Amino acid sequence: MVLSKTVSESDVSIHSTFASRYVRTSLPRYKMPENSTPKEAAYQIINDELMLDGNPRLNLASFVTTWMEPECDKLMMAAINKNYVDMDEYPVTTELQNRCVNMIAHLFNAPLGDTEAAVGVGTVGSSEAIMLAGLAFKRKWQNKRKAEGKPYDNPNIVTGANVQVCWEKFARYFEVELKEVKLREGYYVMDPDKAVEMVDENTICVAAILGSTLNGEFEDVKRLNDLLVEKNKQTGWDTPIHVDAASGGFIAPFLYPELEWDFRLPLVKSINVSGHKYGLVYAGIGWIIWRSKEDLPEELIFHINYLGTDQPTFTLNFSKGSSQVIAQYYQLIRLGYEGYQNVMENCRENMIVLREGLERSGKFNIVSKDNGVPLVAFSLKDNRKHNEFRVSDMLRRFGWIVPAYTMPADAQHVTVLRVVIREDFSRTLAERLVLDIDKVLHELDTLPAKLVVESHEVKKGCDGCVVVKKKTALETQREITTAWMKLVMEKKKINGVC
Repeated sequence: MVLSKTVSESDVSIHSTFASRYVRTSLPRYKMPENSTPKEAAYQIINDELMLDGNPRLNLASFVTTWMEPECDKLMMAAINKNYVDMDEYPVTTELQNRCVNMIAHLFNAPLGDTEAAVGVGTVGSSEAIMLAGLAFKRKWQNKRKAEGKPYDNPNIVTGANVQVCWEKFARYFEVELKEVKLREGYYVMDPDKAVEMVDENTICVAAILGSTLNGEFEDVKRLNDLLVEKNKQTGWDTPIHVDAASGGFIAPFLYPELEWDFRLPLVKSINVSGHKYGLVYAGIGWIIWRSKEDLPEELIFHINYLGTDQPTFTLNFSKGSSQVIAQYYQLIRLGYEGYQNVMENCRENMIVLREGLERSGKFNIVSKDNGVPLVAFSLKDNRKHNEFRVSDMLRRFGWIVPAYTMPADAQHVTVLRVVIREDFSRTLAERLVLDIDKVLHELDTLPAKLVVESHEVKKGCDGCVVVKKKTALETQREITTAWMKLVMEKKKINGVC
């Protein structure tokens, strides 16, 4: 006898995802669905939508690592279910973090004895690291002021206007005044002389940036230290320095080993660095290192025992994954000093290739410096016909994500494009980007001059006076887009493409 079975409509196991009902209707976006979805369909639908994201490798706006070796990927996946905070449960992972802290501290020339352990901690990123460093400075300043019987309710930090937004967050979240040294055209980092002039008795620290987000330039930490030493002698203060080395901390030791910016300078009390930038680890890991135990107030460290043993902790969050810590240790022992140096030298050489290619076009001013983070920041010499924002927008047609932005006060009239050179940005890609930028400029030049140049309308007003009605940026963009689409359609007709 032959047994047969009638397949019910609800039995989706034999259907392909694209033959099922799950692709015919939109999935709920803001509320949980009433019914379950087969795992194959859920995976496929989400994967398809993610295809519309940009390619991380072509995201030249980001400093964050987008490629690692397959062996490291395997280690990360094997540890993806480990909660790092369970130190008693995962003692080896805790040991790996401690090794990373000590390796980085020695890299930054911390004054450690042969058997002395470094003081530091792994964080989710440099933003958390900066919060922890700022809290340590604030508490030390408050304790000192209390002991002297002086007011301690008006702390401030001196920085350049080029600092990353995490410094503004710290100031606002933890009620610290942020005193910013304004920039000027041609000088896009903090001026050490002006910074020291702004220091007063309420300054908990001066924050120097080793690798400005805007143009990659290293601030002169050595001069800042020397000027501050003199001011401290004159005033009796002991204003310290924090170095935000989020981008440059894994670059300077390998490309500029003679540059004095780290714990070799006596007033540098803490340094943060992003492991997920030039530390060459995927997003989610930063490090904060203190010069000595005296620079981290003991009252900020919490001790817990409900995970099995006494554990000191100084973090803003509690739970976090172990994968990035393990990945950082992998990179440190896998590459070593030699390997990191080779990677950074390659990045610098590819930066030079890109910069020279842009200079050959004759249409750009280079804003970035040769010494610093390997990136190229550049602006148009003539932006009357098209500006940097339009170039950025057009480059997305080729897959490139190149940001355009204005500088902070008092250089906000300067607009730049920026390309960050990471480990996975090869010379071939650098040469290709130069070609695509040339194409974009050529195509913009072919747009009707009236639509590109005209940003206002002139009409007669009262008593023959001229009234200028300025168009909004959106109106101008729409006109340019319309002209561009018309030009593309004309080309298709000429080429016989239907």
